[in-house]
Amino acid sequence: MQLPVWMKFPVWWRKKPPVPFTVLFKKFKSILDRNNAILELIADMGDKLGGDFIYDRQYIFASCEKLGDQVFKLVSDLSLLCQRKNVSLFNAFEDIQHQIAEELAGRRTLSRPDHILPLAELTHDLADEGGNKMASIGDIRNILGFAVPEGFVITAGAYFEAMEQAGLRQLAAETTRRLCDSDEKGLTEEAQRLRQAILAMALPKGLARAIEQAARQLAGNGREMLAVRSSAWGEDGEASFAGMYESVLGVAAGDILAAYQQVLASLFCEEALRYRLHRDQCGEEPAMAVGVMRMVDAAVSGGLYTYAPLGEQDQAMVVSAAWGLGKPIVDGTAETDTFLLDRDPPHTRFSSDIATKSSKLCLDPAGGTRTLDVAPEARDVPCLTGGQLDRLARTAMNLERFFKRPLDVEWAITAPGELVILQARPLSIRPRACSLRPDVAEAARDVPVLLSGKGITAMGGVASGPVHLVGEGEDLSDFPYGAILVARHSSPRFAKVMPKCRGIITDVGSATGHMATIARELRVPTLVGAGPATRTLRQGQEITLDADHVIVYEGVVEALCRNELVREDVFEESWEYRTLKRVLRHVSPLTLLDPKSEAFRPENCKTFHDIARYVHQRAVDKLITLAETHQEITKGAPRKLATKLPLGLTVIDIEGGLDPAAGPAADEKDLRCRPLKAILEGMNSTGMWETNPVGVDMGSFMSSLTRTFGADMADPARLGRNLAVISKEYLNLHLRLGYHFTVVDAYLGGSINDNVIFFRFMGGVTDLTRRSRRASLVAAVLEHFDFVVEIKGDMVTGRVKKHPTRSMLDKMFMLGGLIGYTRQLDARLDSDGAGQRHLETFFNRLAAVKETRE
Repeated sequence: MQLPVWMKFPVWWRKKPPVPFTVLFKKFKSILDRNNAILELIADMGDKLGGDFIYDRQYIFASCEKLGDQVFKLVSDLSLLCQRKNVSLFNAFEDIQHQIAEELAGRRTLSRPDHILPLAELTHDLADEGGNKMASIGDIRNILGFAVPEGFVITAGAYFEAMEQAGLRQLAAETTRRLCDSDEKGLTEEAQRLRQAILAMALPKGLARAIEQAARQLAGNGREMLAVRSSAWGEDGEASFAGMYESVLGVAAGDILAAYQQVLASLFCEEALRYRLHRDQCGEEPAMAVGVMRMVDAAVSGGLYTYAPLGEQDQAMVVSAAWGLGKPIVDGTAETDTFLLDRDPPHTRFSSDIATKSSKLCLDPAGGTRTLDVAPEARDVPCLTGGQLDRLARTAMNLERFFKRPLDVEWAITAPGELVILQARPLSIRPRACSLRPDVAEAARDVPVLLSGKGITAMGGVASGPVHLVGEGEDLSDFPYGAILVARHSSPRFAKVMPKCRGIITDVGSATGHMATIARELRVPTLVGAGPATRTLRQGQEITLDADHVIVYEGVVEALCRNELVREDVFEESWEYRTLKRVLRHVSPLTLLDPKSEAFRPENCKTFHDIARYVHQRAVDKLITLAETHQEITKGAPRKLATKLPLGLTVIDIEGGLDPAAGPAADEKDLRCRPLKAILEGMNSTGMWETNPVGVDMGSFMSSLTRTFGADMADPARLGRNLAVISKEYLNLHLRLGYHFTVVDAYLGGSINDNVIFFRFMGGVTDLTRRSRRASLVAAVLEHFDFVVEIKGDMVTGRVKKHPTRSMLDKMFMLGGLIGYTRQLDARLDSDGAGQRHLETFFNRLAAVKETRE
C-alpha cells in the first residue's frame, strides 16, 4: 500500500513530550546551589574590600572568572527549567561581563551616555560620570539636603569624546602608561605638548552647544559668574590630587568653553603625573569630568578639618576662616582666623587665634576675581560668630558620619548668612595615639550591654545613633537620617535608606543574603540573625553597635566611635583595592528590589546580583506552577498515603520523599519529606483537629459555594484531589478539607538562603463576612510568625523565607495546626469578638503543644 506523500515527511508539528518533573526539579536544585555559590563569592569579594584581608591581582581575576562562569550557568539553568531561551537575560549577562572586562583592563565603563548631568541628578552612583569631587557634592545636596552651589557636570564621557575626535585619547593613555616603567625622561616636554594640544583642539559641535546652553541657563543669561572646577577620576577619592588640577573662578557664560579646556589640560600637568606615579595609578586611563557651578558671593570662607589632633586636644576639629572668597585660604596665601573646637556637642571652643586680615578676594562684576583691602575695623575681629561656629561644627559632623571618615570641608557663608558647602574630601591625617584599637572592654567598661553574642556580622564596624524600628512593608521614605535601622527580617529594600542609616540590626537574616551584600558594598555596619533585637531595643533609644564584636551598647560609646573613624586605610590606595571596588559596582549592587514591580524584568538587570535575584525569584515561581500543572503530576498515578487524620492524601515522590522500602500503601512513618512531616505533626497535635460537627445554614452554604466556585463547580466530586508533591526538602501540597482549600509550597534545604514557605488559604461554607473574619484570624497568625501577608476577600496568602531550617520547620508545624484548627472555624465566627477569642485559643493550644514537644 502506497503511503500518502504527507506521511513520508517528519512529523515536526507534533508536540514534544514534556520534560519529566524529576529532571526539572533537579534543575531547580541546581539553581539554588548556584545562587548560593554566587552570593558567597560576592560576599567574599565584599569582605576583601573591607580591608581586613590581603589579596592580590590574581584573586580579583580568578574571582571574576569564577563568578562569570557561575552566573552564565545560572541563566542557562533557568532557561532549561522554564523551557525558554531567556535572550534578554543572556544579553544583560553579556553587557555586565563586558563592563567587568573593561574595568580589569583599566578602561572604566560609564552607565550613562549624557554629556551634561545636572547636579540635582548626581550621587556617588554616578561617580565615574561626574568624578569623585562632584559626586560627593551631589550626595551632600541630594541625600543630606545641605546647601551647595547650583550647577552641572560635564561628564567624563564628554572628555573621552572630545579627546577621541581630536586624536588625543591614545596619546594621553600612553603618556600615563609610560610612567609605569618610570620613564620620566622627556616627561615635562611631552606633558606640555599634550596640554597645548588640548587647549587648541576643537570640541565636538554638539558637545560645545550643550555646554554653552547649560552655562547660559545656569548664569541667568550672563548675570551670574561661574566656577569651573576639576573633578577627575580619583580626585578627592583615595588620592586627593589636592590643588594639582585647575579650577577657574569668575567665568562668564560666554567664556565657558575656554575655561573647560583649561581644566581638561590640567589633567596632564607635570605635578599630577608624578603624583599619579607615586600613587601607583600610572596604568589606569585618566579622565576629567568638570563641574560648573554658580560662584558664591561669600562674605566669609574657609576650611574645616573634622579631625585635627593637636597636642593634648586630640579629639578636636579645626576651623580656618577669612573674609571673602576661599581660594587664598586653600592656597595657603591668606592670613586666617583659626578655631579649635570639641568634636562632641556642644562643640566647646578650646582656643581661638585671630589673625590680622588686611586683604580679601572678591568677585569682580566685570568677570573673574579681584583683591580688595579689608576695612580697618574688620581686620582684627573674628570672621565667625559663636553661632556660626556651632552651625559649622554640627554640619561637618553630619558630613563625617555620612562619609564615614574624617573630612576636609571647604565652605562659605553669604552676606545673608547662608552656609554653603563647596567641597568635602577625605582627610588623610590620623591621630597619633589611635593607631591601634583600644581594648573594647576598657573602652566601654561602665556602659550597659543590651545585646551580646547574638547574631552574625554581615559588615563589620561601629555605629551609634537612635534606633528606628522598621515594620514589614513599612514606607521607608521618611526614614530619619543618622538612625540605626532595626527590623525583624533582612530585606534588600533597605538599600534605599542605607546611605541615610548608620547601622543595621535584624532579628533574622543571612550574612550572604541580598541585604548583607549591599551593606558590605556601602560599608554599613550590619548585624543579622540577632534574635531578640526588635523586642529588646526601643524606638528612639540611643545605642552603639559594635558589629565586629557582636555587641550592642546602650547610649553612645564615644571611644569606640572615634576609634572606628580613624582606622588605618593605606590599602585603599592600592591598585588592587581600586580595581576590586570598581568591579564590585557591576557585581554587588541590587536594583531589582520588588518582584511585584513592572521593573522586575531581565533587561533591567544591571549587576550580577540583579541576575541572581531575578533567576532565584523566577525559579521559585516556576516550580510552584510546575507542581500545580505538570502533566506528570496532573495525569500521573500518585501513591496513597495513609494518615492518622482522614485527609485522603496521595503523594508523588520525586526525590527521596518516602522511604525506599515503603510499599504501595505508604503511611506517615514512611515519610522522609521534612516539610510534610512537620505539617502532619501539627495537624495531629492535641486540640488542633476538631471532630465535633458544626451546624451550617444551608442557604448560606449553597450561596457561598456558588459564589466561590461557580455553578458548574458546585459538585464536590469536581473539586480535585488532596495531593502532595514531595522530596526530602520540598513540599507542594494541595489540600481540600470540605470546601476549604489550602496550598503550601515549601523548600527547606541546608542553606538559610534557600528556605522558603508559600501558603494560600481560601474558601468556606458560610457568608463572606464570616469567611473574612477567618481570613483575618489566619492572617494575624501568619504575621505573628513572620510571614508577609496579603488578604483579598476570604483568600489569604503568606510568604516567609531565609529563616534557619529549624525555625522554618516550626513554622510548618504551626501551619499544620492552623489548617486543622480553622477548617470549620468560619461557621463559629458569628462576631468580631469570636475571632479574637479563637485567635487567643489557638495561640494557647500551640504554646501548650510546644511545651510537650520540647
